[in-house]
Amino acid sequence: MLDVINKSKRSKLFYGLLLIVLVIFSIVTLFPFLWMISSSLRTDVDLFKNPMNWIPHTLYLDNYKEVWTAIPFAKYFFNTFKLSVIITVLQVIICSMSAYAFAKLKIPFKNVIFILFMTNLMMPWHSIMVPQFSVVSSLGLYNTHTGYILIQLFSGFGIFMMRQFFMGLPNELNEAARVDGYSEWKIFWKIMMPLSAPGLSTLGIFTFTFMWNDYLAPLIYLNDDALKTLQLGLKAFQTEHTTDYGLLMAGTVFATIPMVIVFLIGERFFIQSVATTGMKN
Repeated sequence: MLDVINKSKRSKLFYGLLLIVLVIFSIVTLFPFLWMISSSLRTDVDLFKNPMNWIPHTLYLDNYKEVWTAIPFAKYFFNTFKLSVIITVLQVIICSMSAYAFAKLKIPFKNVIFILFMTNLMMPWHSIMVPQFSVVSSLGLYNTHTGYILIQLFSGFGIFMMRQFFMGLPNELNEAARVDGYSEWKIFWKIMMPLSAPGLSTLGIFTFTFMWNDYLAPLIYLNDDALKTLQLGLKAFQTEHTTDYGLLMAGTVFATIPMVIVFLIGERFFIQSVATTGMKN
């Protein structure tokens, strides 16, 4: 009986210490976001006061108004949202189709082809940046949203993740559907896609977040100011000699909101997918 009580006490102590560690880790993780919000509510003069007050005595809300007029913020926001949504939808569809073929179809040299696809994960984008730019330019798609969308349609990570998810679904479903006269295309859309909602949601969250935060590719491919994304637009607040931190932080707060909303919407599917993806080889 005493052993059970001591074990229960040790267990409570362990979870109590674990909770304290997690709280400290959460605070450290949230520190940059709290600093961002606090900085967006003060002037640059107040920002560099020493010591810094985390909660400003006077909330300077003009930063949230001026950020929309100092630069074409609404245009940049719309461009980023449009590109992120289009690329996310197309990439989820294309990666899912490829993953289904690798996971469920009998294709000659399937494993060899899949390994070649996976080399995309091992190769840094900077190594193909120049030839990719040459291809897009030769097609006359430089400085267009179409060219930027074209280079983002494929994701080795997306194919790998969705393949692992499809492999976790029983093959009996495919065999039963084939017996009922379903084509592979119908099996994919009517059976596999609805069952893979957690994986699709996770891939969508990752893709949307990456595209929303992408800076280097838009910097290379989008030269016209009317085509620029939000990340390029925020750079206008930082010049060679000065940085308008108040407007920059206010713009960053607005830029963070869509990612938070997307994650909150897909959180349940995201956690479910992380717990199940990769359970089968």
